Amino acid sequence: MSGRLILAGNVIADLVIEVPALPERGGDVIGTRTELTAGGGFNTLVAARRLGTEAVFAGLHGTGPYGDLVRRALAAEHIGTLLPARTDGDTGFTVALVDGGGERTFVTSFGVDAELTQADVDAVAARLRPGDVVQLSGYGLVMPVNGPLLSRFTTGLPADITVCFDPAPLVADIPEAVLAPVLARTDWLSGNAREARLMTGHEDPRAAATALRERLAPGAGVLVRADKDGCWLAAPGEVPRHVPGFPVDAVDSNGAGDAHVGSFLALLGQGHDPLTAARGANAVAAYAVGRRGPATAPDRAELAAFLDGDPLAERLFGAAGR
Repeated sequence: MSGRLILAGNVIADLVIEVPALPERGGDVIGTRTELTAGGGFNTLVAARRLGTEAVFAGLHGTGPYGDLVRRALAAEHIGTLLPARTDGDTGFTVALVDGGGERTFVTSFGVDAELTQADVDAVAARLRPGDVVQLSGYGLVMPVNGPLLSRFTTGLPADITVCFDPAPLVADIPEAVLAPVLARTDWLSGNAREARLMTGHEDPRAAATALRERLAPGAGVLVRADKDGCWLAAPGEVPRHVPGFPVDAVDSNGAGDAHVGSFLALLGQGHDPLTAARGANAVAAYAVGRRGPATAPDRAELAAFLDGDPLAERLFGAAGR
């Protein structure tokens, strides 16, 4: 892999509200901080771009305050778009509640981003290049309109395109007729422990990684993200192994999983082996959760400084990473 990271998914607005704890049903709680930013797959694109990989948004974006916010955020990170703005509605948004322990809970309302057409999918397919990496999310597959279109789009991709699938929290709601073809074409699957459990029934992340790889084509790999415990890596042809995380005081976990996916794919594309890329992604995610905001992935210099003498810095960046 040496091409661009192409997000065939959603970049929407994130309304992030920090709360001491989630309210009980029918209750209320006073937020301590509120922020409106670009979110969704934006975090994946930013993580890859800041590590030096070209990143492109291939999803829909609307006309209105949320669509304008998304385009400004993409431009600020030097991330291109493949599709023009839709004029028949605005981009959707997510309300992200971040509790006192840094955990996040979402409520999402989609806009025009949930209304792909065959012409949109054809336009994206026509602009792909050999070596590109296409990133898909369960959020896209669960949508009644987008899901079947993205599933057919994925199965039609040539062998010189790498496919990465992130199941996302709603994976259990994706119709099997949509999900199965995507899994059969997936080269890398990266999900968190809850998503892996929903897909396999296994609480143990090692067992879940093994079971997930059995649902993919031969030669595919799996990552099961385990938050502060790092991740489990089932690289192609290898037994699953635990890749430890990096100790950090979690402040805000919003977007950490996306940052892990984007940095892993970027490092793979830059020629690193899966284990090195997974360790690098663990470091990126640890850096991100220690800072407030959804798009807090580090650039190369910030990641090298965070590693501060860890041999991984030199593996990733050479002598400059010491």
